[in-house]
Amino acid sequence: REAGALLKWKASLPSDTQTLLSSLWGGSNHCNWTGITCNNAGSITKMVLGEYELKLRGTLHNLNFFYFPNLIWLQLRNNSLYGSIPSHIGNLSNLNFLDLSYNNFSGNIPLEISLLESLYLISLSDNSIIGSIPREIGRLSRTSYIYFMRNNLTGPIPIEILNLTKLHDLDLSHNNLFGSIPSDIGRLSSLSILFLNQNHLTGTIPTSIGDLQNLSQIMLIENRLNGSIPKEIGRIRSLWIIDFSDNHLSGPIPASIGNLSNLKFLYLWSNNLSGSIPNEIGMLKPLFDLQLSDNSLTGAIPDSIGNLNKLSMLKVFQNRLSGLVPQTLNNLTHLQSLQLSDNHLRGSLPENVCLGGLLTHFAASNNRLTGSIPSSLRNCTSLYRVRLDGNHLTGNISEAFGIYPNLNFISLSNNNIFGELSPNWGQCHNLTNLQISNNNISGKIPFELGHATQLKELDLSSNHLNGEIPKELGKLTTMSRLLLSGNQFSGKIPSEIGLLSKLEQLDLASNNFSGPIPDDLGNCFKLFKLNLSKNNLEESIPSSISYINALQSLDLSQNSLIGGIPQQFGKL
Repeated sequence: REAGALLKWKASLPSDTQTLLSSLWGGSNHCNWTGITCNNAGSITKMVLGEYELKLRGTLHNLNFFYFPNLIWLQLRNNSLYGSIPSHIGNLSNLNFLDLSYNNFSGNIPLEISLLESLYLISLSDNSIIGSIPREIGRLSRTSYIYFMRNNLTGPIPIEILNLTKLHDLDLSHNNLFGSIPSDIGRLSSLSILFLNQNHLTGTIPTSIGDLQNLSQIMLIENRLNGSIPKEIGRIRSLWIIDFSDNHLSGPIPASIGNLSNLKFLYLWSNNLSGSIPNEIGMLKPLFDLQLSDNSLTGAIPDSIGNLNKLSMLKVFQNRLSGLVPQTLNNLTHLQSLQLSDNHLRGSLPENVCLGGLLTHFAASNNRLTGSIPSSLRNCTSLYRVRLDGNHLTGNISEAFGIYPNLNFISLSNNNIFGELSPNWGQCHNLTNLQISNNNISGKIPFELGHATQLKELDLSSNHLNGEIPKELGKLTTMSRLLLSGNQFSGKIPSEIGLLSKLEQLDLASNNFSGPIPDDLGNCFKLFKLNLSKNNLEESIPSSISYINALQSLDLSQNSLIGGIPQQFGKL
């Protein structure tokens, strides 16, 4: 009867799936078919169909589960099965393991799921299942693992789920669940993983969460939770991941968090947390990643963070932190990302911030920092993205920076940096943005900069640069913004700028350029802002500019141009 039921189901499926199953189910003995396991009596106990190059398509409606009384394992994950999960799945009274994940199932979770009282694991993840989680799920008293993530489930978390005292993993993430987290969540004393992230949950984090003494991972990110972080969180010493980010949590970070001696990842970003960063965070010796950005935290960054010698990422940007940047950050030799931007921090940056040679992201922009660029940055070849703009930093730019094979973005604008641009910038072959505006840079633009062929933005405006623009900049064919205003450049505008076919903004205002406006600028068809004002440009306005259909802003004022406005400008 079992073999007949399987063959009847196969006959109901699309032809390509029938062909696939025919290749897997050869011979008269169904116990020898691929994906089928039988007991000694020849009755099917396990069915594992999936993970094939060709995926099964069709529905389960014609698979009569009544004929499989001894089935304990049903795994159909990673196929293209669709339609609803049939109610007669409730006939599988001995089923321990049910995995229908990574398919295209739709409809509701059938109430008959509650009849599978032997169920140890149920996974319906990565489908298109709708409706609410049935209250009847509370009857699955033997279930240890529930994975319903990445569906379209709605409604509240049923209170009956608290009856599942053997539950080890509960993942309801990436759905549309609403309502509050059950206040007695602490009854799930065996729980190790609690993922409720990416839903629409409201209310507070229950204090009973402190009773989850076996919890290792909790993720509540991207909900609408409010209130404070309960101090009882400090009782869960088994925790190694906390993610409460992107909610509406307020109040201080509880000092009790320092008790979590196994914690490796602490994510509290994008909330309304206030108060200071507790010194006790320095007790979290295994901590690898600390992200507290986009809150309203005040006070100084505690020196104790320098005790976290395994810390790889420290992100506290967009807060109201003040005081000196702790020099104990020099101790963090595993740092890959240090982001301190948009605070009120003072003093100098840690000199040995890249002592470990692993730093890729370094941002401290828009603070009140003084002193020089950290010397360890010169040989920090791991750098990928650097933002130190909007401070009062000083130092010689030609000495502070070296060659960076991975560097993609650097902004040093709005500081007091001096010196001349080094030819080494041309050897940063992955550099897309170089921003050093509003400083005291002098000298000439090195022609070697034309070798940085990935540059999309070059902003050297408001400095003391002089000489001519090197024609080698015409090799920067990916350039979209070239901003050189407010310097002392002289000579002619090089015609090679016309080779920059992707240029969108060109600002050469407030310099000492002379000679004609090059006709070749008309080849910059994507140019929407052109400012050549406050120079000594001569002769007439070239008619070729009128062919730049994207042009929205044109400023040629305060030059020595002659002649009239070309009639073709009427097309703009």
